[in-house]
Amino acid sequence: MTTSKERVIVLTSYERKSLFRFLTLYLSSVFVLLAIIGYLFFENNRASMKSAMKFEMMYQSRMLSSKIIMAAMKEKKRKIDRIRFLKNLKHCRFEVGYFDKNKKPIYSEIKHVTDFHTDFYVNDMKCYTVTEDKSGHLGVYYIVLKENELARTLRELRIRIIGYLVLSFILMGVVGYFLGRLFLQPVREQIESLDRFISDTTHELNTPVSAILMTVQSLRGIESKKLKRLEASAKRLSVMYSSLTYRLAGKVEPDEWLRFDQIIESRVEYIRDLADSKYVSIALDLETTLVYMNEQSAYRLIDNLLSNAIKYSDKGDSVTITLQKNVLKVKDTGIGIDKEKQKDIFKRFHRENEERGGFGIGLDIVLAICRKYKIKLELESKKGAGSTFVLFFPSRQPFNGLRPSP
Repeated sequence: MTTSKERVIVLTSYERKSLFRFLTLYLSSVFVLLAIIGYLFFENNRASMKSAMKFEMMYQSRMLSSKIIMAAMKEKKRKIDRIRFLKNLKHCRFEVGYFDKNKKPIYSEIKHVTDFHTDFYVNDMKCYTVTEDKSGHLGVYYIVLKENELARTLRELRIRIIGYLVLSFILMGVVGYFLGRLFLQPVREQIESLDRFISDTTHELNTPVSAILMTVQSLRGIESKKLKRLEASAKRLSVMYSSLTYRLAGKVEPDEWLRFDQIIESRVEYIRDLADSKYVSIALDLETTLVYMNEQSAYRLIDNLLSNAIKYSDKGDSVTITLQKNVLKVKDTGIGIDKEKQKDIFKRFHRENEERGGFGIGLDIVLAICRKYKIKLELESKKGAGSTFVLFFPSRQPFNGLRPSP
């Protein structure tokens, strides 16, 4: 029975990268689309608001003009206090100004008017309307209205639109995330199916590989050259099996202080038969170095770097391993790698050369171990001139003076 914990899917680094790229492209497109929609919506509403404002202000201005004309007609019967009349003249929410034919204020709530020749204009986010009365009733030739709320209204509209766009963007981001997870599900199922196949295959390989190694060690009276060839092939199978099981095991083992130079020496001796079978010489230049990591990870790191160097070396080539000042260099004189292809060799299941064999997981394991232990990994390679893998181990000192046994 599957528990809830087992049903939790943790994305691999490749799936996270794919999901991140999808979300980046998706959300960028959504952002541009929402920005265009928001801008067009704001401009359309601003134009509509200005049009409605113009209509209302012109209407109110004409109403005031009509009242002034009516008052001027009544003035023929009795004298009207013009200033008092204009001051008390009922008008709408707008500021108003009454000006004579010289554009001098008769009575005005507006401090400054810049244009008397345009019936409607916007200045400093304030709307103005100018109504001209050429008859000059009560001496009023120009009625000017000013509106002060347009800037505030547009600001509030802008804030609302931005708020809606942010909410829409977040919603689309959540939808995009789940869509990405949904699209990745078939890929995840295929990867899990492949991993199960490899896991089952390696499990079946364990018994014959162990049997071959034990048999080789017990054989006597066989030609030395044939025996070494058989032992080298068995050890190559063993290294491949160990790499496969390490990548699929998922077990967490404790880290410890290790004499890394001794581990390199032991793994070189283990794999020397494989190198001898291809007439590849291995030279060592090691200084005592302490590294804090899991022992199996250290084995897999060295095994995969060595087997990779041997695999891509030709008969008579050499491999040089140096360990100085926390820097490990594994240099071979093999076939080398094109510069444009170097970034792909660390991808899982990628094989640079189909003729050289392998599963394409060795350097993926190397990269995973380097990332786990914060080891800086560099590659120096040129086609036809060999490759050098350089590992910079972080400088650390053993806690409480603890050191591994020599």
